Amino acid sequence: MAQWQDGYVKSNGIRLHYTRTGGDKWPIVMAHGLTDNSRCWSRVARALEHYNDLIMVDARGHGKSDKPETGYAPEDHAADLAGLIQELKLERPIVMGHSMGGVSAGLLAAQHPELVSAAILEDPAWHWPTTVPQDYDDARATYESWKARNESRGVMSAAELRAQGRFDNPRWALEEFDDWVVAKEQAAPQVIEFILHNRPDWPELAAKFEAPVLLVYGDPALGGIIGPDLAAEARRVNPLIQPTQIPGAGHNVRREGFGDFMSAVREFLAAVRRAAPEPTA
Repeated sequence: MAQWQDGYVKSNGIRLHYTRTGGDKWPIVMAHGLTDNSRCWSRVARALEHYNDLIMVDARGHGKSDKPETGYAPEDHAADLAGLIQELKLERPIVMGHSMGGVSAGLLAAQHPELVSAAILEDPAWHWPTTVPQDYDDARATYESWKARNESRGVMSAAELRAQGRFDNPRWALEEFDDWVVAKEQAAPQVIEFILHNRPDWPELAAKFEAPVLLVYGDPALGGIIGPDLAAEARRVNPLIQPTQIPGAGHNVRREGFGDFMSAVREFLAAVRRAAPEPTA
């Protein structure tokens, strides 16, 4: 980890910060969830850096990236990722995203198939049944809930925030909380505007995938967004989508079922590697 490097690129009119493990290896661009930051991928990056060059991106409004007052729709985040890939001259990297970042990664794969060789989506914020547009009142209620939670976190010390995080997420490894606490302190209040704009017709987008996609999900009873019905529909819409459920995990699949999550990711990456020549960074 001491050899990881921080950098910045100008993308889609803003400055994005990223952390990169480096090396002449197949690149993976990693997009985090709402109010997380790039370092929240650290545990996964340590597990993959022997074979891959991990580029962990701070989404706009998060981490050390610029924090514009507006522009937090999924399309904005996807355009940011596309610009980063182009600025860093990455040759068709794999893109991995969680929750909000899963939506961004999916949009990127659908809108710019020429830029990615595969995608790994960890419980993306897709919804079922697919009502487009989603009920705005439901979105507003979710937004207000997130807003209130963020405001309460804003008056907590780092120690209090960590204690609250551990209480709320008892199945996470202790090492997850250091970066998680910093991420909450860094996230701008306006990032939750994403919730009000997250109404894409995901089946229409998923039908456009031209590369293999690993859809990793948990159990809705434990807080997961995606369940078996949505996963089956995704597979029906596009056979390139490989749904994989991780038992005992909720929305934060990798944090709650790390071993099984990494096994699924490694198996998928090995299959992608066998099927195509490795691009270079």
